[in-house]
Amino acid sequence: MSLIRVIAVAMLCATLFAASPMPAQQAAAPNPLDVVPEKMSFDIPYGTPISLEQAQAAIQAAVAEAQKRGWKFNVAVVDSGANLVAFQRMDGAQLASIAISQHKARAAAIFRRETKVWESVVFSGNNTPITLDGVIASRGGIPLIVGGKLVGAIGCSGGTSSQDEVACKVGAAVINK
Repeated sequence: MSLIRVIAVAMLCATLFAASPMPAQQAAAPNPLDVVPEKMSFDIPYGTPISLEQAQAAIQAAVAEAQKRGWKFNVAVVDSGANLVAFQRMDGAQLASIAISQHKARAAAIFRRETKVWESVVFSGNNTPITLDGVIASRGGIPLIVGGKLVGAIGCSGGTSSQDEVACKVGAAVINK
């Protein structure tokens, strides 16, 4: 191909390319993870680990609430280090929920926040939490706070997430002061 022909083809391509409509560039949505908060989220200091007596009181309250409503639950309480302190399985409670109740309690303790937070984040479309070890994106895990310090967490499972949360909040109310 001669140089004149190459130049002519190049000019024709440039003219056609310039005349063709280009799709509009869409601005990328801002990444919410790029926001740098001023303070630490969920910065609850650790306290003395929950006692067996306190753990059993929280479980009794959660179980009483479940019985009142006709629900069958597994309820677990862990200490501030996410170690199991007490557990109760109500008669007829779903067997798969044994491990789930303990997972919810551990997640609430190690992340120092209600497991509902992770559920909300995932339902908003941000799947980053599922990459974090120990997360469970389902309601029913509640930190136990005494004097502004984390002493443990309670986890309930066996019903819907909202049912689990209701029973857990009743159990947590016995401790959280």
